[in-house]
Amino acid sequence: MQKNIFKNKPFLIAEISANHCGNIGLAKKLIDTAKNNGADAVKLQTFSPDTMTIKADKEDFKIKEGLWKGYNLWNLYEKAQTPYSWHKELFNYAKRKKIICFSTPFDETAVDLLEKLNTPIYKISSFEMTDIPLIKKIAKTKKPIIMSTGLSNLDEIELSFKTAKKFGCRDITLLYCVSAYPAKESDINLNNINIIKKKFGCRVGFSDHTKNTNIACAAIAMGAEVIEKHIALNGQKKGLDIKFSLKGKEILSFKKRISETYKFLGLNKFKRSKNEMKNKKFRRSIYAYKNIEKGEKFSKKNIKVVRPGYGLDPKYFEQLIGKKSPKKIKIASRINLKIFKMTLKK
Repeated sequence: MQKNIFKNKPFLIAEISANHCGNIGLAKKLIDTAKNNGADAVKLQTFSPDTMTIKADKEDFKIKEGLWKGYNLWNLYEKAQTPYSWHKELFNYAKRKKIICFSTPFDETAVDLLEKLNTPIYKISSFEMTDIPLIKKIAKTKKPIIMSTGLSNLDEIELSFKTAKKFGCRDITLLYCVSAYPAKESDINLNNINIIKKKFGCRVGFSDHTKNTNIACAAIAMGAEVIEKHIALNGQKKGLDIKFSLKGKEILSFKKRISETYKFLGLNKFKRSKNEMKNKKFRRSIYAYKNIEKGEKFSKKNIKVVRPGYGLDPKYFEQLIGKKSPKKIKIASRINLKIFKMTLKK
């Protein structure tokens, strides 16, 4: 199964995150929404408040700006968590719905849980990209790893990438990501996709926290094969990530657009379609512009480069000038190699 996980290109991951709002029924509806609207996989987040932070009211633990301003870290993660007790039920539900389900573990206990559930993929969050012990543990499972690279410089990405390789992972996808919620359009630098792909030689993708769905299409054009996007139900108003989530049918529209963009990329070689090549006949070629007698010299007065393209290629025009015609040629006749005994230089 692992070899075929990413067979669909682009591969769309529907991130549920905290948009289940603490309701397992809503989480299941989000899985349905992902499946019904063309997502290739649905993703959870596996953590509890005590695996993320310390229950403290000190200033260090208070969020002072951004989408979650006013929360302290413990309260935010307590509200955002997908309880461990839900995981087996949600994994089984996704299996019945025939959609891949996997998760982001935020500590080693989460990995242990996900191994029991036989998760097919592991995701490493941008904020955990520098957690080398966690990466080692995940890599030892030898399952595919998707790493979000938000916040990380190339040296940090390289350390995490090499660590995963060293400890057993053979299938790594690096996602270009801007870890801002929502991310501003001015934050985006899609050239990072090419830079990452060139440096690490692996599958690349884009974790999209913007409100502009055009950016994901541009990411596909830059080489992204995996796209991650947060989702919500159609018309859903509440959810910690609601401001940068696709809702209901928007997911299907998004999938169609990124798939269409990927289709337009075509092959990794220079190619012209058969349909296009039918129109070569409308190119220019060399024709007799007047009646030409046998032995008469070709000149700009009796031959001309015109449309259509059934005659000799225009690159031979200057070679013909001054040469004698081997036969009588009527006006509007093609000048082609069949009438010459000489060889023209290509």
